Amino acid sequence: MKAMKRSTLATLINATLFSAVAGTSFSTLAAEQTPAAEKNNQLEVIQITARKRVENAQEVPVAVSALQGDSLDAYSSAGMDIRFMNAKIPSLSIESSFGRSFPRFYVRGLGNTDFDLNASQPVSLVVDEVVQENAILKGFPVFDVARVEVLRGPQGTLFGRNTPAGLVKFDTVKPGQEFDGYGSVSYGSLGAVDFEGAVGGSLTDRLSTRVSVLWQNKDDYIDNRAPGFEQKDVLGGYTDKAARIQFLYEGDDFTGLFNYHVRDMIGSPIAFRANVIEKGSNELVDNYEHDVIYQDAVSRAVQHVESQGASLKLEWDLANHTITSISAWESAEIFSRADIDGGYGGYKVDGQDAPMGPGFIPFSSESADGIPDHDQYTQELRLSSNFSGDVNYQVGVFYFDEALTIENYSFDTSANGKLNGYVLQQQDTKAWAVFGSVDYTISDDLKVTAGLRYSDDDKQFSANRTVSPIGGGALSLTEDLNDDHISWDISTSYKVNDDVNWYTRIANSFRAPSVQGRILFGNEVTVAKSETVTSYETGIKSDVLDGRGRVNATIFYFQMDDQQLTAVGGGANFNRLINADKTTGYGFELDTEWVLTDELNATFNLSYNKTELDDNDLAVAVCGQCTVTDPTFQVPGQFGPEDRAILDGNNLPHAPEWISNITLRYTKELADGDFFAYADVSYRSKIDFFLYESVEFEGKALLETGLRAGYNWSEGDYEYEVSGFVRNMFNEQQAIGAVDFNNNTGMVNEERYIGAEFKVKFF
Repeated sequence: MKAMKRSTLATLINATLFSAVAGTSFSTLAAEQTPAAEKNNQLEVIQITARKRVENAQEVPVAVSALQGDSLDAYSSAGMDIRFMNAKIPSLSIESSFGRSFPRFYVRGLGNTDFDLNASQPVSLVVDEVVQENAILKGFPVFDVARVEVLRGPQGTLFGRNTPAGLVKFDTVKPGQEFDGYGSVSYGSLGAVDFEGAVGGSLTDRLSTRVSVLWQNKDDYIDNRAPGFEQKDVLGGYTDKAARIQFLYEGDDFTGLFNYHVRDMIGSPIAFRANVIEKGSNELVDNYEHDVIYQDAVSRAVQHVESQGASLKLEWDLANHTITSISAWESAEIFSRADIDGGYGGYKVDGQDAPMGPGFIPFSSESADGIPDHDQYTQELRLSSNFSGDVNYQVGVFYFDEALTIENYSFDTSANGKLNGYVLQQQDTKAWAVFGSVDYTISDDLKVTAGLRYSDDDKQFSANRTVSPIGGGALSLTEDLNDDHISWDISTSYKVNDDVNWYTRIANSFRAPSVQGRILFGNEVTVAKSETVTSYETGIKSDVLDGRGRVNATIFYFQMDDQQLTAVGGGANFNRLINADKTTGYGFELDTEWVLTDELNATFNLSYNKTELDDNDLAVAVCGQCTVTDPTFQVPGQFGPEDRAILDGNNLPHAPEWISNITLRYTKELADGDFFAYADVSYRSKIDFFLYESVEFEGKALLETGLRAGYNWSEGDYEYEVSGFVRNMFNEQQAIGAVDFNNNTGMVNEERYIGAEFKVKFF
């Protein structure tokens, strides 16, 4: 895209202006028609901490969506991992090639397909004000969570490095003086059992605690039918255990919060399925069965994740200021081994070609990746003013220190999984920053916010190969990366009337340099220099129909320079980092909520994101068996001539143009309790799995429907709930990811899931 089309830009502006006018008109009409005495059943005010202070979401000049209450409970319950948020929030999608670990986040089309264990992402995850940098930390289960916030657009001023696309923020339920808790258990398809619960209350007049636990289990259910390797129930199961304990001390002018959390998950990796995508199309093959695979190394497949962490938040309330200190430690370990080629054969036994299938298997690929050692330390110290006048500010310092060890393994499947390749990677990252922001009230209707952050990053990396599966021999390579950057933003918030706020925002952020050294099959360490982004957006936030409706709309445009991209696969099982000269994106987001009647609530969300690479010289290696639709040319390669696709004009991978979500919640008094039904429909449009475009690796549009219905009632100090639920109601099955270096191997979304749950809350 050389410039935005006039018609597209006009459409986006008109859509936002219509929403603003509609919001204002609805508010005025409701005020005229609804007497004050009839103002009931209004939408609740959503309080968020997107700017590190408690604020009304409708007054914050940031594109932010929040999940809490019934919606959060319905989405995250009954065995769901963090991918439950996929397509539930405008411009947000999540995927993973590791299953229940290593989620990859995309906001406004910006993300990272990199599957290496030191991959950096442009969407940051912050849990209880602590950044979770490594992707394995980001897979921590979601339970006993009060609120999820998704901040779209660069967040480099207050939250720092690696936030050019946005931020996902979790706040867990905190301890309190009042005794309360809950417990829930569910049973679902294929014998899946899920239990979670929490209990908390006071220990003394000033000290309170809360303990939260989670236990999820699903037995293996996928059968292996590869000839000579037949075995029932070898894949698909897991046992995921997690716990959190918190202590809160509340003094007169001081609070201290200690948080310790731990996770232990053992199960199987995601199911790789060889040639599951029909040649010349993006349809699954006719004989696809979700509970069947054909692999010759699945008996050795395993995934084990352990993580733990602790944080201490200290806060002093002074006369006109608040001092906050957050010290944290996080640690993660993983070992994941899988049959990556997804089939059987592709090698010789006693000099003869072994039988292969399903379809053509050029070569066998059995590999593993692990993190045997990881430690992340962070420290933030900030000072916030609490003036009653027109000016308030925040200033702070931040320090980040991470030591990461990665092991890459390759195995000879023809020799019963004998080790034939090993690489040890070591990465040490240190970063520090100083930041500040100022809020200035120009008038009762107009406020301005400006922020600035200086960041300095240093990364030392080494990769040491002792043995190579392709005879490359020992190799040792190192890289030393460093960069600094000044991020900034400026925003305005104008109160059109009591119910409508109009905001504008310009923001700049960056992602620190990245490095990859997965040299099992290659002889190079690749480096991507820092990427920078400048984003422009404007929108309205309105409460309409006398508080019974909410309409928020945003239009945006961004330009990213030197975007970090991952050239995955393309004839070899390793990643290459590259930089695109320029990437542009634009779109709009609509986030609405409605009280339709006293018994029926609804939400409707919609987003459009158009991304485009602008680099005439950018080209990457492509698959060997798929139908590439980009223009290509040949260059010499490690294994012979190699086709390369020209990427100029392509969309970004895993970047759907359209995301939409609709929910309906119906509640009806019945006997001594309430009957309820909660339905949701989420949609994301087609996506490209890789940087290049091909027929087979274009993921089809995905529409998934969920339904939850039940009954709740109270007895004394207890509230009870029984419910039944179904996810992916119409059993939509299609490829959601792929492996391109070998054959048309794909990963398929989860099939229909049905279950029942019992929950009790106590006070």
